[in-house]
Amino acid sequence: MEVNDGAELCFPLLLNTSCKKPPSPGSEALLLNIVLSSVSLLTVALNLLIIISISHFRQLHTPTNILLLSLAVSDFLLGLLLMPGEIIRQTACWFLGDLMCALYNCLSYIITSASVGDMVLISLDRYVAICYPLRYPTRVTERRVKVCVCLCWFFSVFYSVLIVKEDLTQPARFNSCSGECVIVTEYIAGAVDLVLTFIIPITVIIILYMTVFVVAVSQARAMRSHITAVPLQLSVALTRKKSELKAARTLSVVVVVFLMCFCPYYCVSVAGDNLLNNPSATFVFYLFFFNSTLNPLIYALFYRWFRKAVKLVVTLQILQPGSCETNIL
Repeated sequence: MEVNDGAELCFPLLLNTSCKKPPSPGSEALLLNIVLSSVSLLTVALNLLIIISISHFRQLHTPTNILLLSLAVSDFLLGLLLMPGEIIRQTACWFLGDLMCALYNCLSYIITSASVGDMVLISLDRYVAICYPLRYPTRVTERRVKVCVCLCWFFSVFYSVLIVKEDLTQPARFNSCSGECVIVTEYIAGAVDLVLTFIIPITVIIILYMTVFVVAVSQARAMRSHITAVPLQLSVALTRKKSELKAARTLSVVVVVFLMCFCPYYCVSVAGDNLLNNPSATFVFYLFFFNSTLNPLIYALFYRWFRKAVKLVVTLQILQPGSCETNIL
């Protein structure tokens, strides 16, 4: 690699193989880095609140909340590790070494695939809860959900190691100089990843959510047509109708936000590795990551227990003896 005299290098002692340092960030770039770092901290904080709340309060140890806990763990790791790593990779010299670059790439696959797997499990949980409410308590148990979550993470790790095994055994094989972290996915591996972590999950989620929406609407219409003049029946029917329609609307929001955050990344990844390693594509990465910031708001802030749990966590009341038995619902 040829460099001009006086050029700032990532590693000056390696003049023939060192990458040129990125230029000092201007005011706009500095402001962008501050915003991205703030989003990373917000992602960590929000998901940490979910992790503490669900883990601490026994009333929240339900099958659905276990899935939310798993999703929060993956989103927490993304905000804690992947977001800062991407900031370094795009705006500065990669000083963590070639092996850490390969591990960063592997970790991104693990967290992403685990998050997508959690989304599928959550959609299945909502499908059974709304379409088969009488069978839900026996089919979806806490033990079964824990097994599914463990299998989701196990297969995510196994799958990710297979995808990037060559990068782990031969780190920096695509680097042209020291001080950079280039991520390149082979064509076959990229096609497999596109199918397994995007096309199939998206298809399953959309089908399940559309089924849930249709069932919720049909049930609400059926109940409305059979409402009698009895005030109690009227009240129960209206309450149930309102909750079902609200659940349907919430699921629609989940699908739209998920597609908005994930589709651009996979469209760019299909276009080629050169775009993925282009600084101009940084927005696609952070839109992809931003879904982890939105997940706590979508899945948790819609629940009343979250606001109450946050108050107890922030005020450190969870440190009091017996606080885990607090009525949080």
